[in-house]
Amino acid sequence: MSKYWSSLVENLKPYVPGEQPKMANLVKLNTNENPFGPSPKVIEAIQKELNDNLRLYPDPESKALKEAIAHYYTDHGIKPKQVFVGNGSDEVLAHIFQGLLKQDKPILFPDITYSFYPVYCSLYQVESETIPLTDSFEIDPADYKRPNGGIIFPNPNAPTGRFMVLQHVVEILEANPDSVVVVDEAYVDFGGETAITLVNDYPNLVVSQTLSKARSLAGLRVGFAVADEELIEALNRVKDSFNSYPLDRLALVGAVAAFEDNQWFEDSCNGVINERERLTEKLEELGFEVLPSKANFVFTRHKEKAGADIAASLREQGIIVRHFDKPRISDFLRITIGTSDQNNSLIKALSEL
Repeated sequence: MSKYWSSLVENLKPYVPGEQPKMANLVKLNTNENPFGPSPKVIEAIQKELNDNLRLYPDPESKALKEAIAHYYTDHGIKPKQVFVGNGSDEVLAHIFQGLLKQDKPILFPDITYSFYPVYCSLYQVESETIPLTDSFEIDPADYKRPNGGIIFPNPNAPTGRFMVLQHVVEILEANPDSVVVVDEAYVDFGGETAITLVNDYPNLVVSQTLSKARSLAGLRVGFAVADEELIEALNRVKDSFNSYPLDRLALVGAVAAFEDNQWFEDSCNGVINERERLTEKLEELGFEVLPSKANFVFTRHKEKAGADIAASLREQGIIVRHFDKPRISDFLRITIGTSDQNNSLIKALSEL
């Protein structure tokens, strides 16, 4: 600790991202990256943008990308002015915490959820209260019918993978008309249903998404939010007080191309879903309990073996999965859905264990 640190830095407990080990022949199933890769149209668009224009700043409004996202959701009446974009959904969420969730009352989120939420609360000095998931690791809408300064939860939840039907999201929205409700949909495209369909009916709703998972663009860092225009204006004010150019030229053209190749997107999602169902079946045959998942991962625990021990044994065989040493979930493993070959390697290793 340096004497030059501010008191804020001293008290921060930063988010710990998934490990990115450098190992030969690694089966990497710990960071929820899409195993199938981005659309060839994305690669083509980025290659075309590798020219003298890189000396110029990108569009600070990201107009083309906002139009592409609005067009994708045009059946739900979404307009470009209702779209906010940022450097990954993590930056989008950071601006949401600072611009919309810093209120006089504590915000609410699940006790088992995306671990960046408490980090943002600490960074931006936002008071919070965690709401326990049920014994079956689900969000109960009734638990969110209490005074609050805002509500945020992933849907599907992370790391559990459980999806909450939209009717329950509506219950939370209608019980909290004076609070912003943020639905973090990083994994929604793997079998869930987006709450963007509700945006024009509920002015207090913000839906965030990322291109890192279903569109295989974790390396480009592109995220977005859809909400009422007044909420988007607040996010733009924060963004333009922090960094007017969050997305570079390559990220912008790549993201637009990703939204233009719907067939590749659907095939990729279906490939993950099919492998998820196959892996779930194999894990259950090996004595694992697997929570119902609508994400590109499964959350699972063995009926006899400790999660930490399984993770360590797999690592010795060059297979990396995510273990969370936290209350209620210390015996669980979060396993990213890989390719068929990667999943076969995992199943074989677990069978031998």
